[in-house]
Amino acid sequence: MATRTHAREAVISLLYAYDIGNEDIRKFAVSILEQRKIKNAQLEFALNLFDGVIANLKIINEEIISVLKSWEYSRIGVIDRCIIKLGVYEIIFTKLDIAIIINEALEISKILGSDNTARFVNGILDAIGKNYPRDEYIKGKD
Repeated sequence: MATRTHAREAVISLLYAYDIGNEDIRKFAVSILEQRKIKNAQLEFALNLFDGVIANLKIINEEIISVLKSWEYSRIGVIDRCIIKLGVYEIIFTKLDIAIIINEALEISKILGSDNTARFVNGILDAIGKNYPRDEYIKGKD
């Protein structure tokens, strides 16, 4: 059974395809996710994340650019950028605890990214998270 972490990893792969120019990837998203054993509630979760990121790319990219220090957005690797976009989406548009969001992004960074990805992702998501403090935390939902 797929976990939400597995669903997020699959979303990163969809975002990667979208980022490198396959803007029609949404047409194939369900079959891609099902091939990765993402089904039922996790399938819906993954599609909601993917659709949410795509629908809010302008806002997400602006947030990322706003915290970059002496680094150009275009220099961020595609996988790193996709992990960050997903994390930023969850920080801005969900009520999930920011520590959980960052932890999930770091775990995925260790699997999909390069040696420096986790540290880079952590810095960006932490800086953005400070702009979106949580009044209430939703515990136990990741």
